[in-house]
Amino acid sequence: MAGTNSERTLIAEGPAIILVHPQLGENIGMVARAMANFGLAELRLVNPRDGWPSEKAISAASKADHVIEAAKVYPSLEAAVADLEFVYATTARDRYGYKEVRSPVVAADDLRVRFRAGQKTGILFGRERTGLTNEEIALADELVTFPVNPAFASLNLAQAVLLMSYEWMKSGLASVEDTPFDALPQRPAKKEELQGLFDHVEETLEARGYFRPAEKKPKLVENLRAILTRPSFTGTEIQVLRGIISCLDRFTRESPRGATNPNRTRNRRPKVPRDDA
Repeated sequence: MAGTNSERTLIAEGPAIILVHPQLGENIGMVARAMANFGLAELRLVNPRDGWPSEKAISAASKADHVIEAAKVYPSLEAAVADLEFVYATTARDRYGYKEVRSPVVAADDLRVRFRAGQKTGILFGRERTGLTNEEIALADELVTFPVNPAFASLNLAQAVLLMSYEWMKSGLASVEDTPFDALPQRPAKKEELQGLFDHVEETLEARGYFRPAEKKPKLVENLRAILTRPSFTGTEIQVLRGIISCLDRFTRESPRGATNPNRTRNRRPKVPRDDA
C-alpha cells in the first residue's frame, strides 16, 4: 500500500479509542486505518452491531492489521473504561456546561501529559447516527467538541477519530513544523564531483558558442560556478544533473533519445571485417 514502509518502526501508543455501539464494519475498519496513520493502536469496541470479527472491517482497514487484530470487544461501556484513569467523550451537541469542554488541540495536549505520566486514558466515540447518550457521557471526565460548521456539525465516525488521532500525533512533536519522518541521509557531493560538473557544463556550453564575446568568458564561468555551488548538491543530485546535460548534449528535439536517426547510422564508423580464418 502506498505510504507504508515496513522498514520503519511502527508507532503504537497513546489513549484507547473506544467505539460505543458502532454499526458498520466498514466504519470500524476506517477508524483502525485512521488510528494507524497517527500512531494509535488500542481499539475497544462496545457491542458492535454486526458482531466481531468483521471481514468488512479488515478490508476497510487497508493493512492496519495490528489495530484490527488487537481490538477488544466489551459487553458494556462501564467494562470498556473500567481500567482507565481519565476519559474524554466526543460530542457535537451542547451539554449545558455540566462537564468541561475542550478543543481537540487542548484535549490532545492533556492526553499527552497524562500519557507521559503513565496514566491510562481513552476517548469515547458514539454511534454513527446518534452519537453518545447523556448516560454514556456521564462516564467521561471531560468533553471534546470539534470546531465545525454549527449548521452542519455532523462528522462520520472515521472523520472524528482521524481528527483526534491527528491532534494526538501533533502533540508529540517538538514544534508544529516537525514531522515524525526522519529524512533519509544524503551524502554531500565531493569537491571532485562538483568540479566534474563544472567541467562538464563548461565544455558543453563552449561547444555551442555560449561564451561570447571571448573576453567575457572568465566572468561568465565565475558566475556559472557561483550558481552551481549555491544549492549544496548531494552526490546523487550531481549525477542527475550530469545525466541531463549529457542527454541535451547528445540529442536534439529533431533527433531525441531512442528515435531512429538515419543520419546517425550513416555517420557511424564502418565495422572492421573480422578474419575468422
